[in-house]
Amino acid sequence: MNNTSIVLEKDATLTGLTYSFFKRFIDLLVSSIALIILAPLFLIIILIIKITDGGDAIFTQNRIGLNGKEFKIYKFRTMINNADKVLEELMAKDEKIRKEYEINKKLKNDPRITKIGKFLRKSSLDELPQLFNVFLGDMSIVGNRPYLPKEKHDMNGYYVDIIKTKPGITGLWQVSGRSNTTFKTRCKLEADYSKKVSFKLDLKIFLKTFAVVFKGL
Repeated sequence: MNNTSIVLEKDATLTGLTYSFFKRFIDLLVSSIALIILAPLFLIIILIIKITDGGDAIFTQNRIGLNGKEFKIYKFRTMINNADKVLEELMAKDEKIRKEYEINKKLKNDPRITKIGKFLRKSSLDELPQLFNVFLGDMSIVGNRPYLPKEKHDMNGYYVDIIKTKPGITGLWQVSGRSNTTFKTRCKLEADYSKKVSFKLDLKIFLKTFAVVFKGL
């Protein structure tokens, strides 16, 4: 993986309570405006998922939040309905798939992803319902990846630092070679983010997110 171009420097201009208050204000403002503006797009995506794949359009799952508290995350469903069961079957049948998932906690060519799901993931549109999580205060616009409870034991010593900040829709991992990082590298990046968190760093990550999304289209 290429080293991230974002330099992790501690910014003393907005720290502690000031940083937390300002960040929450920005999260509320951005999520509120975005949810109103994007409401028609939400309806279109929901209809497309219903028509092309059937089943629920919104996917919910427990994730690890601030200070280890679990919350329900919202995303547009991009996988088949019985994705977890199919993954277990794939790992039991194919040793290569099992090793890939154990190392990366994801599959590069995941057969469980639907046709519309591939587009939603590539365009990052599947993440849009997380704006509700931001509005509710479980997540932030910028933060660490919202990890699964079952991934906690694989996070090792990085867990303590990672849960010091709210999970985010985008973050350091997403703009630092997202598809080419191992699970261990991802955890290290996000633990470093929690240690160096600042308004300046959040702004750099937020702006770089657009470049990463457009490059992937």
